[in-house]
Amino acid sequence: MSESLEARIQRLEDIEAIKQLKARYCQACDDDHNPDRVAACFIEDGLWKGKNINVHAKGHAAIKDYIGGVRNSGRIRNCAHMVFNPIITPVGDRATGHWRFVMQFTGKVPDGSLQYHRIIGFYEEEYVRVDGQWLFEALHVTVEESGPYSVEPSRLA
Repeated sequence: MSESLEARIQRLEDIEAIKQLKARYCQACDDDHNPDRVAACFIEDGLWKGKNINVHAKGHAAIKDYIGGVRNSGRIRNCAHMVFNPIITPVGDRATGHWRFVMQFTGKVPDGSLQYHRIIGFYEEEYVRVDGQWLFEALHVTVEESGPYSVEPSRLA
Protein backbone atom coordinates (compact mmCIF):
# COMPACT_ATOMS: atom_id res chain seq x y z
CA MET A 1 0.00 0.00 0.00
CA SER A 2 1.36 3.43 -0.87
CA GLU A 3 1.96 6.12 1.69
CA SER A 4 -0.87 8.65 2.09
CA LEU A 5 -0.45 12.22 0.92
CA GLU A 6 -0.59 13.41 4.54
CA ALA A 7 2.16 10.97 5.57
CA ARG A 8 4.37 12.05 2.65
CA ILE A 9 3.88 15.72 3.51
CA GLN A 10 4.67 15.04 7.18
CA ARG A 11 7.86 13.17 6.21
CA LEU A 12 8.97 16.08 4.01
CA GLU A 13 8.16 18.61 6.75
CA ASP A 14 10.14 16.54 9.26
CA ILE A 15 13.13 16.33 6.91
CA GLU A 16 13.04 20.10 6.34
CA ALA A 17 12.77 20.79 10.08
CA ILE A 18 15.82 18.58 10.70
CA LYS A 19 17.74 20.43 7.95
CA GLN A 20 16.87 23.69 9.74
CA LEU A 21 18.11 22.22 13.04
CA LYS A 22 21.40 21.31 11.34
CA ALA A 23 21.66 24.84 9.91
CA ARG A 24 21.13 26.34 13.42
CA TYR A 25 23.82 24.02 14.79
CA CYS A 26 26.30 25.08 12.06
CA GLN A 27 25.47 28.77 12.65
CA ALA A 28 26.05 28.32 16.39
CA CYS A 29 29.44 26.71 15.73
CA ASP A 30 30.34 29.44 13.25
CA ASP A 31 29.34 32.03 15.88
CA ASP A 32 32.74 31.55 17.55
CA HIS A 33 31.55 28.19 18.94
CA ASN A 34 28.73 29.69 20.98
CA PRO A 35 28.21 27.14 23.77
CA ASP A 36 24.66 28.22 24.67
CA ARG A 37 23.46 28.17 21.06
CA VAL A 38 25.07 24.79 20.37
CA ALA A 39 23.64 23.17 23.52
CA ALA A 40 20.17 24.54 22.68
CA CYS A 41 20.16 22.25 19.62
CA PHE A 42 20.28 19.15 21.87
CA ILE A 43 17.89 17.45 24.27
CA GLU A 44 18.89 17.94 27.91
CA ASP A 45 20.89 14.68 28.05
CA GLY A 46 22.04 14.80 24.42
CA LEU A 47 25.40 13.49 23.28
CA TRP A 48 28.13 15.22 21.24
CA LYS A 49 30.81 12.69 20.40
CA GLY A 50 33.92 12.86 18.28
CA LYS A 51 34.56 9.30 17.21
CA ASN A 52 38.23 9.74 16.40
CA ILE A 53 38.97 13.02 18.13
CA ASN A 54 38.43 11.71 21.66
CA VAL A 55 35.47 13.86 22.70
CA HIS A 56 32.47 12.56 24.63
CA ALA A 57 30.18 15.29 25.99
CA LYS A 58 26.84 14.13 27.40
CA GLY A 59 24.26 16.65 28.60
CA HIS A 60 23.94 20.39 28.16
CA ALA A 61 26.59 21.23 30.79
CA ALA A 62 29.21 18.93 29.24
CA ILE A 63 28.42 20.12 25.70
CA LYS A 64 28.74 23.76 26.83
CA ASP A 65 32.04 22.97 28.57
CA TYR A 66 33.48 21.30 25.48
CA ILE A 67 32.25 23.91 22.97
CA GLY A 68 33.27 26.75 25.32
CA GLY A 69 36.71 25.17 25.62
CA VAL A 70 37.06 25.20 21.83
CA ARG A 71 36.07 28.89 21.84
CA ASN A 72 38.44 29.81 24.66
CA SER A 73 41.40 27.94 23.20
CA GLY A 74 41.56 30.24 20.17
CA ARG A 75 42.66 27.29 18.05
CA ILE A 76 39.55 27.59 15.85
CA ARG A 77 38.53 31.06 14.70
CA ASN A 78 36.41 32.34 11.84
CA CYS A 79 35.16 28.88 10.98
CA ALA A 80 32.72 27.96 8.25
CA HIS A 81 30.81 24.67 8.43
CA MET A 82 29.58 23.42 5.09
CA VAL A 83 27.29 20.39 5.33
CA PHE A 84 25.81 18.54 2.38
CA ASN A 85 24.46 15.26 0.99
CA PRO A 86 22.02 14.68 3.86
CA ILE A 87 20.29 11.34 4.19
CA ILE A 88 17.54 11.86 6.76
CA THR A 89 15.17 9.07 7.76
CA PRO A 90 12.27 10.08 10.02
CA VAL A 91 10.12 7.42 11.69
CA GLY A 92 7.46 8.96 13.89
CA ASP A 93 9.08 11.20 16.51
CA ARG A 94 12.60 9.86 15.90
CA ALA A 95 14.96 10.16 12.97
CA THR A 96 18.49 9.42 11.87
CA GLY A 97 20.73 11.47 9.64
CA HIS A 98 24.02 11.22 7.80
CA TRP A 99 25.80 14.31 6.47
CA ARG A 100 29.15 14.98 4.79
CA PHE A 101 30.99 18.14 5.84
CA VAL A 102 33.91 20.40 5.12
CA MET A 103 34.97 22.95 7.70
CA GLN A 104 37.45 25.72 7.08
CA PHE A 105 38.87 27.89 9.81
CA THR A 106 41.72 30.11 10.89
CA GLY A 107 43.62 28.72 13.83
CA LYS A 108 46.47 29.64 16.12
CA VAL A 109 49.58 27.49 15.85
CA PRO A 110 52.05 26.99 18.75
CA ASP A 111 54.16 30.06 17.82
CA GLY A 112 50.99 32.21 18.08
CA SER A 113 50.68 32.88 14.37
CA LEU A 114 47.54 32.12 12.41
CA GLN A 115 47.18 29.36 9.85
CA TYR A 116 44.36 28.31 7.54
CA HIS A 117 42.93 24.82 8.20
CA ARG A 118 40.32 22.52 6.74
CA ILE A 119 38.59 19.41 8.03
CA ILE A 120 36.72 16.81 5.97
CA GLY A 121 34.43 14.23 7.53
CA PHE A 122 30.90 13.14 8.23
CA TYR A 123 28.19 13.33 10.87
CA GLU A 124 25.97 10.46 12.00
CA GLU A 125 23.07 11.79 14.01
CA GLU A 126 19.98 10.79 15.96
CA TYR A 127 17.11 13.21 16.40
CA VAL A 128 14.00 13.26 18.53
CA ARG A 129 10.91 15.46 18.35
CA VAL A 130 10.18 17.10 21.71
CA ASP A 131 7.06 19.27 22.07
CA GLY A 132 6.87 19.57 18.28
CA GLN A 133 10.54 20.58 17.84
CA TRP A 134 13.32 18.39 16.41
CA LEU A 135 16.50 18.27 18.53
CA PHE A 136 19.70 16.27 18.49
CA GLU A 137 19.69 13.22 20.70
CA ALA A 138 23.19 12.28 19.55
CA LEU A 139 25.69 13.82 17.16
CA HIS A 140 28.71 11.72 16.20
CA VAL A 141 31.38 13.46 14.15
CA THR A 142 34.11 11.55 12.32
CA VAL A 143 37.07 13.51 11.01
CA GLU A 144 38.53 11.73 8.00
CA GLU A 145 41.14 14.30 7.09
CA SER A 146 42.44 17.50 8.65
CA GLY A 147 45.30 19.83 7.93
CA PRO A 148 46.55 23.26 6.99
CA TYR A 149 46.18 24.81 3.58
CA SER A 150 47.78 27.88 2.07
CA VAL A 151 46.45 30.98 0.40
CA GLU A 152 48.46 32.67 -2.35
CA PRO A 153 49.79 35.99 -0.99
CA SER A 154 48.51 37.78 -4.11
CA ARG A 155 44.95 36.75 -3.13
CA LEU A 156 45.24 38.44 0.26
CA ALA A 157 45.97 41.93 -1.10
